[in-house]
Amino acid sequence: MTLAKVGVLALQGDFAEHLAVLRRLNVEATEVRLPGQLEGLDGLIIPGGESTTIARLMDVYSIREALQRRVKEGMAVWGTCAGMILLARRLVEDRPEPLGLMDLEVRRNAYGRQVDSFEADIPIKPLGESPFHCIFIRAPKIVNVGGGVQVLGSLAEGGVVAAQQGKLLATAFHPELTDDTRFHKYFLDLVAAPQA
Repeated sequence: MTLAKVGVLALQGDFAEHLAVLRRLNVEATEVRLPGQLEGLDGLIIPGGESTTIARLMDVYSIREALQRRVKEGMAVWGTCAGMILLARRLVEDRPEPLGLMDLEVRRNAYGRQVDSFEADIPIKPLGESPFHCIFIRAPKIVNVGGGVQVLGSLAEGGVVAAQQGKLLATAFHPELTDDTRFHKYFLDLVAAPQA
């Protein structure tokens, strides 16, 4: 069996943290900055950062169309925080232009500014009994999900913060900033899964 090749979009944001977790899990992980670097990948992580900046750089480097094509070909993608914003079909705000890959509507900075960042332990069904410690930094929130989207986790006071649609995964928080590798392992299972 061939080992999965996973890329991390390395245009801006906390891509180094995702790469470090993947390497701890002995995954062949590579930085992605150009459209050609998407070829041959089985999965891609779009990290947290500044969604407007990442979207602008995706367009500057012509990554948007190549990424949309690779998803149609079956590549798994996981967006964390800003990455979740970019995966969405619609945003409450008028910018940036998302990729339109997941049937989600997302509100940016839904919980306030940097000073309003918080942490919460949230049950995430596919990860088992023990809740996942979630770190929210200027976090977005999923305000609407389409029919094909499975909600994986919500805050107790409301607000969907983790969802999956086929081989696409979105989290409003930052699993890469914890020592818990369960979310990365779950994504790697999606990467390895046959195309539905």
